[in-house]
Amino acid sequence: MPNIVILDRDGVINHDSEEYIKSPEEWRPIKGSLEAIAHLCRAGYVIVVATNQSGIARNLYTVTTLDAIHKKMTDAVNSHGGHLTRIFYCPHHPDANCNCRKPRVGLLAQIAAFLDSDLQGTPFIGDSLRDIQAAEAFGCRPILVKTGYGLRTLGSLTEPYPETFTDLLAAALAIIDRGH
Repeated sequence: MPNIVILDRDGVINHDSEEYIKSPEEWRPIKGSLEAIAHLCRAGYVIVVATNQSGIARNLYTVTTLDAIHKKMTDAVNSHGGHLTRIFYCPHHPDANCNCRKPRVGLLAQIAAFLDSDLQGTPFIGDSLRDIQAAEAFGCRPILVKTGYGLRTLGSLTEPYPETFTDLLAAALAIIDRGH
């Protein structure tokens, strides 16, 4: 079974926006995030992304535009020596009551099937409560970063707190140091 790390996208890999990331031009990596992914890859980890993208259902951008955003992201990751094995996303509106929108576990089930892994204890790094809830519900190891909405999320939590790091780079180095 490969060592796997699951990443949320907005607020973890790239800067988030309350107006949504609607074009490749709006996609900007968070300092250190591309290096973090490269470090994880060099240490033998398979990196997948699990992201809610309701902007599609809201008609803010199309699947074609999302593909272009993801191409920019994967090209940036590749240029730093990293690799994203696959990007899983939920295109549905929050009111659609789908199973794939985090905090539900449909995206994680898709990842588990794709990688033929149960994902138990797999690090899932996110910046929102829904990331933490999805990770816990599926048996992953929730890790919170303080980028994106992370500080706000941390302020809304009660103990016990999930493992928390300043950013993706700090989380990645800790995962590598601990061997998972």
